[in-house]
Amino acid sequence: MKVAYIQTSPIFGEKEQNFNQIDDLSTDLKADLIVLPELFATGYTFKSRDEANKLAESSNGKTYQFLKSLSFKTSAIIVGGFIELLKGKIYNSSLLVFKDLIKATYQKIHLFNQEKLWFSPGKEKYRVYDINNTKIGIMICFDWIFPEATRSLALQGAEIIAHPSNLVLPYCQNAMKIRCLENRVFAVTTNRIGKESRGDNRFLFTGGSQITSYNGEVLAKAPKDEIHVEVVSIDVSNAQNKKLNDYNDLFKDRNPQLYTYE
Repeated sequence: MKVAYIQTSPIFGEKEQNFNQIDDLSTDLKADLIVLPELFATGYTFKSRDEANKLAESSNGKTYQFLKSLSFKTSAIIVGGFIELLKGKIYNSSLLVFKDLIKATYQKIHLFNQEKLWFSPGKEKYRVYDINNTKIGIMICFDWIFPEATRSLALQGAEIIAHPSNLVLPYCQNAMKIRCLENRVFAVTTNRIGKESRGDNRFLFTGGSQITSYNGEVLAKAPKDEIHVEVVSIDVSNAQNKKLNDYNDLFKDRNPQLYTYE
């Protein structure tokens, strides 16, 4: 199986230009799974909840239509982030799209920093999607810092974690080595680059998109300050084997009844 990231430099609020950037970068891209950044079409640094709300859309909106067209163009499963408007609330969400056959939405559970001012946290449990005999789970950015997120997906059988991100802290890429190792799963962490200075907020996005193997090995890593596309071939069957040696199976050795507290 071939997995890919597209590390971009979005222009705040300019959906069509951001769609076009990805469309250009995906020309001749051959992959089975393509992961885009968090909020790839809108940018990230909002001045107000009202501003974020104006960029929000339903899960059938322009971003979905673009991702569907990208999936038809590349024949790939696509995962990418958008601002979802649902029942009067807005969410930092990701869409999983495969042509017109599959559409799924994950609403970010763990909101970072001022995201708590703009978005509602997701309330649905993590889910795994079985597509073309591959089991894919979704996290968004700051979810990485909570080991329960990856573990929940792995216990449901996830083989690959699609991880759209807008990273500004220096920790995630190293942490994903551990997340993948302790769960024996692959991960595609797709970040963006560039600066956004709006209102009192100034963010420098750290790039470094990364494809991580089930054993914690980094299979590909993007530069910190360049638009970048990478494709890696992986054997997802390796994520089905949770054995470290003849005596230790990561999941069979778990003892959840002893992890509780009073």
